[in-house]
Amino acid sequence: MATGNKNPAGAGAPKKDSQPKKKTKKIPERRCIGCGETKPKPELIRVVRSPDGEVSIDPTGKKSGRGAYICRKSTCLKRAFKLKQLGRNLNCEIPEEVLERLSEEITAALETDEGTK
Repeated sequence: MATGNKNPAGAGAPKKDSQPKKKTKKIPERRCIGCGETKPKPELIRVVRSPDGEVSIDPTGKKSGRGAYICRKSTCLKRAFKLKQLGRNLNCEIPEEVLERLSEEITAALETDEGTK
């Protein structure tokens, strides 16, 4: 018998640490189409194009379809509209009335976020 093995579980078993390792939850990050900064996903607003072509805001972040993310800043929203980044990222032509509706919805979302802080 070999007496040099100090691991009681056997030679191939991993050694147990004295303290358990803490698992940190990974927070997904997304890039804002307005400013280009990478931020945690919960800090951004998701705009989604559904499979039937409807463009809307996705507050849950779980709707099916192609999504684009915008910061909760009015400057990022204006820049994304001006440079037509939203249509480019959603792979569709976005009519002006849809842009106006999205602008109103995002502005309302910004106001409710500021009210909760």
